[in-house]
Amino acid sequence: MEKQHKEPSLVLSLLPILLLIVLLAANVYIFKDDSSYGPNQMALIFAAAFAGVLSLKLNYTWEEILDSIVKSISSAMAAILILLMIGSLAGTWLISGVVPAMIYYGLDILNPTIFLFAACVVSAVVSIATGSSWSTAATIGIALMGIGQALGIHEGLIAGAIISGAYFGDKMSPLSDTTNLAPAMAGTDLFTHIKYMALTTGPSMGITLVIFLIWGFTINGTVALDSVSEVQTAIASKFNINLFLFVVPAVVILLIVKKMPALPALLIGTLFAAILAPILQPQVINSISGSEFLTLKSAYEGVMQAMFTEIDIITGNGMVDKLLSSSGMSGMLPTVWLIVCAMIFGGTMEGNGMLKRIAKKIISYAHSTGSLIAATAGTCITFNLTASDQYIAIVVPGRMYAKEFKERGLAPENLSRTLEDSGTVTSVLIPWNTCGAYQSTVLGVATLTYLPYCFFNIISPFMTILFGYANIKIRKIEKDVNEE
Repeated sequence: MEKQHKEPSLVLSLLPILLLIVLLAANVYIFKDDSSYGPNQMALIFAAAFAGVLSLKLNYTWEEILDSIVKSISSAMAAILILLMIGSLAGTWLISGVVPAMIYYGLDILNPTIFLFAACVVSAVVSIATGSSWSTAATIGIALMGIGQALGIHEGLIAGAIISGAYFGDKMSPLSDTTNLAPAMAGTDLFTHIKYMALTTGPSMGITLVIFLIWGFTINGTVALDSVSEVQTAIASKFNINLFLFVVPAVVILLIVKKMPALPALLIGTLFAAILAPILQPQVINSISGSEFLTLKSAYEGVMQAMFTEIDIITGNGMVDKLLSSSGMSGMLPTVWLIVCAMIFGGTMEGNGMLKRIAKKIISYAHSTGSLIAATAGTCITFNLTASDQYIAIVVPGRMYAKEFKERGLAPENLSRTLEDSGTVTSVLIPWNTCGAYQSTVLGVATLTYLPYCFFNIISPFMTILFGYANIKIRKIEKDVNEE
């Protein structure tokens, strides 16, 4: 006779998380910036193994835990494939001149005073159009990082402005997966969710833009501006720069706007740039392949290397040389490794009921509407910290709290808004979360370096909690029925 599963106690459920926290803290202390290149992966594995052993005490079999782990990893496969494809895209966009052109022309129209404000707005617009903070970071985000660094602005500030804008667009776009997922979990429709979410998202973004605008006036960019011509000269010495190169990112953005899935759209963008590279930048291809003349063999070799491995374009200008480098698909492997390990831990904790048990305890303290919303936000952030994935941070709390919101007469859009205000935006602030690992890899800035400057992501959960406690725009089910 098969044994019945036991419900884990709160103390037992917290033990794997406490072990993970201790190991992650030790990794940051000992390995510092290298902690995400192996140590954190092993910490997640050890914590998952510990949770797996505890599962035996709850009468779970190895087969049941393994099945939960496999399902967890499977849910992240789309993200992993996109991540690998973006590695190749970054390489071909470099050798074709797309990224260098963005930096070159960007230096003509941006200055340190307005750069942070402009970077945030541009990222928001692109993210709304594409529905993806990931695609935004991998396209316009990379270019903005290059422009900002050339202007002498701190890399954490640049990444903070890009991420703030990208996640605003990700939240508000009907093309976004999380924007569709949150109302589905809460029980409302997409456009009601977006309309209601704008009430908290708008003020959060407004405050963020004011901060970046004011901060811009404190930046001393004189030295950087004086060297702009030197940077542009260095870029032009290696690349044929022209406006036609912007057709490549424009095509990718158009495809995503037309609702083509991100993966094939990014593949098309990669191949388009790969075809243009030998035509527009033969000298770059020759330098990568080590060939004196452009041939079919050298073109193939240069493009392939850009796709799968590290390449560096040497101009003689140290700043520019740092900008004109790419790690290709292989550079994404440490992040893929981190995502897989995070999914192993999340799958184990979800499979044995420990994550659900922790959240269940939190809801017992939620007596008022404000405290319920705060508890929901706290649960989403907790899942981002423990399950290491924003989808889990939306799905599990959404399912858990939907009944509670309904019983208290709160319309489901209150829940869906809270899920996005806290689950979607905070995922990028956690180094071992899939979003944090992704953005730090793509932008080339450590998560803890950009975290203090992601003002939109930090403000958003506090804004939704403020609305809850102040009873601002808290829609009631009874009110909707009476209005009808």
